[in-house]
Amino acid sequence: MRDHREEKQEIKTSEEQIRYASILEKGMLLGLITLFITFAIYVFRIINPYIPFEQLPHYWKMRAHEYLSHANIEPGWHWIRMLKYSDFLNFIGIALLSGMTIICYISIIPILIKKKDYIFTLLSIIEVLILLLAASGILTIGH
Repeated sequence: MRDHREEKQEIKTSEEQIRYASILEKGMLLGLITLFITFAIYVFRIINPYIPFEQLPHYWKMRAHEYLSHANIEPGWHWIRMLKYSDFLNFIGIALLSGMTIICYISIIPILIKKKDYIFTLLSIIEVLILLLAASGILTIGH
């Protein structure tokens, strides 16, 4: 009888898995560094925040929609217009981190096409389209 522990199976990592992981790793590091830098800019008051530090406790008790209303902040992608304020700079790192999945999927599509893996090519394209649609803010639920 053979001992199943003696059998070694070689697990191969595919080219698309390696590319996806490589891009994800670089994007994660870039996003993390961006978050550290923008946080330092905010904490050390290198750039003025939209909400002054002294007023922050007033907003802590509010629900998100109340905060947006009282602070006169538009929801969605309007934060891009507010990047002149240090408390909005951290959104750059957040957007970068959350967008990495889209970039990773786009990067593997040419590999899948080259391998003639049309099912996964189609699924990857659909995934990219769904994520872009969700990120766009076109479809909203609730408010």
